[in-house]
Amino acid sequence: MKKIILLALCAIFGYKGMAQSQLNNYKYIIVPTKFEAFKKANQHQTSTLIKYMLVENGFNAVYDNALPIDLLGDRCLGLLLELKDDSSLFTTKVTLVLKDCLSNEVYTTKEGISKEKEYKAAYTEAIKECFQTLTGVGYKYEPSGDTAPTTVSFKNDVKQLENVTEEDKDIRFADRAEDRAESNLQKVVQQKATLEEQSYKSKEPVQSNITKAENMPSMELPNVKYQTEGTGVLYAQAIANGYQLVDSTPKITLKIYKTSQANVFIANGDVGNGLVLKKGDKWYFEYYEGDKLMGQELNIKF
Repeated sequence: MKKIILLALCAIFGYKGMAQSQLNNYKYIIVPTKFEAFKKANQHQTSTLIKYMLVENGFNAVYDNALPIDLLGDRCLGLLLELKDDSSLFTTKVTLVLKDCLSNEVYTTKEGISKEKEYKAAYTEAIKECFQTLTGVGYKYEPSGDTAPTTVSFKNDVKQLENVTEEDKDIRFADRAEDRAESNLQKVVQQKATLEEQSYKSKEPVQSNITKAENMPSMELPNVKYQTEGTGVLYAQAIANGYQLVDSTPKITLKIYKTSQANVFIANGDVGNGLVLKKGDKWYFEYYEGDKLMGQELNIKF
């Protein structure tokens, strides 16, 4: 019996230790003012209760309609809290799930259960039971250190050349010139000089009689009228070979990838594929809708 209790305690503390290491990487927990399981904002006072209990346990909880500036600029600083409702007719069952900016599940609480008949009392009891796994985890935000850029130094790598006399320089230069002349001669002359066969064929280039074609007429560029409304501020989050542009929802609206040209990106989005480019001080998204070139002005925050 003692062994069973000891194993249970080890499992509990081990789980909490793992939870702490995972949660410490995130600065905020985002609490929706309206959960998908409910029809109204803060229904049964679930949002205010959850935010209150998060703060009581040392977490920096914020509502999704009042995000701080640094979280708006980098959505990956926070975890989004989702309330999973598996309630039946006579039993209220909820689980709290924390997801990162890529919708990956980082942490899931135990399931909270209540038999209370009144909804507010039932959800309050169930949510408090969920927090039993978050109580005492000892959360403390630990920002990841900035990775120092890799630098390459060629200091002390330069080797001193051997002492070369002027006479050696002249000899080596003459040898190289002779080699180049012989090589060029072999390229333009093909010859055979044997007792059986003697021939000489010059490969020296001759002037071509092909005349230059006339310059092709310049192609007329299509006109595009840029829409200036509808997108709002888009926040650029770095991904491999480019950025993902996220609105304040937060929702990924475009993924843009670097090209060989500065300030020109290949863009993939819901409306279609195209280019994101900078003209003057403004960014634009150009794409085709059928045979028509469309354009949208973008307000991007890098």
